[in-house]
Amino acid sequence: MLDVRRLYLLRELDRRGTIAAVAEALTFTASAVSQQLSALEREAGVALLERSGRRVVLTPAGRSLVAHADAVLERLEMAVAELAGAREGIGGPLRIGTFPSGGHTIVPAALAELARRHPALEPMVQEIDSARVSDGLRAGELDVALVHDYDFVPASPDTAVDEVPLLEEPMYLATGASAGTAGRGDTLAELLGPYAGVPWITARDGTTGHAMAVRACQAAGFQPRIRHQVNDFRTVLALAATGQGAGFVPEMATARTPAGVVLTRLPLFRRSKVAFRAGGGAHPAIAAFVAAARAAVGRMSDSARHRAVE
Repeated sequence: MLDVRRLYLLRELDRRGTIAAVAEALTFTASAVSQQLSALEREAGVALLERSGRRVVLTPAGRSLVAHADAVLERLEMAVAELAGAREGIGGPLRIGTFPSGGHTIVPAALAELARRHPALEPMVQEIDSARVSDGLRAGELDVALVHDYDFVPASPDTAVDEVPLLEEPMYLATGASAGTAGRGDTLAELLGPYAGVPWITARDGTTGHAMAVRACQAAGFQPRIRHQVNDFRTVLALAATGQGAGFVPEMATARTPAGVVLTRLPLFRRSKVAFRAGGGAHPAIAAFVAAARAAVGRMSDSARHRAVE
């Protein structure tokens, strides 16, 4: 009989590449992970791992077993969801991840909806970059999360995570009034070209927002000269207002644009979604959060979601 917890470790090794990375992500020791994987090999009766220099890689049998592990773990999530549905009422902890702009727009309204409909539920919110959400869900640190991806930075497929769409919104170029006239045209090169020589404000290196900004500028024909790195779009707008550079902001973040900022709509989009472990979508608490998040988006006023911009 194969141990499900060991199957989980094998799947994480396939994703993360090294035993050390698995141990760090799951707060185990590397020796403990190695021992559990060795025990799994004995249970399987075939070699699942082989050394490749300093790394351990999966054998063909190991890769085949990972595919079965995905299916087994998804079925377990479905079983947990079904059992939760059999209980009366929705309650207990719900660990929610969110990106910053979702944290001060969608999440508060969603939590208010949850408190009204499911007062026994205990939501716990933590801010996290979308690039790290998959790891958080897989490790059990999160139950559900708001995530987003951008044009130029599509989300990496992950068989352990399911997503449902929430919102698609255009991106805007934010500059100070003193930065000069915005580019004219329909393409990124035409719209961003006049700002090739100005300082840029991006999200921190290693985030999806940073990658989007760099790749969008490269698509427009130049490498951005990055001066400031901040993850909160409100700070991006405040810095742009004082002439500190140009930056990208999604429509959601433009509701309270400070005076002195010029916004130019771009042919570039951000898509927000709700993510959870594969098979967990029917869990009553997760389904309740999805419904509350969609209700929050639906209640956003036209003035908050669609500003008159240049």
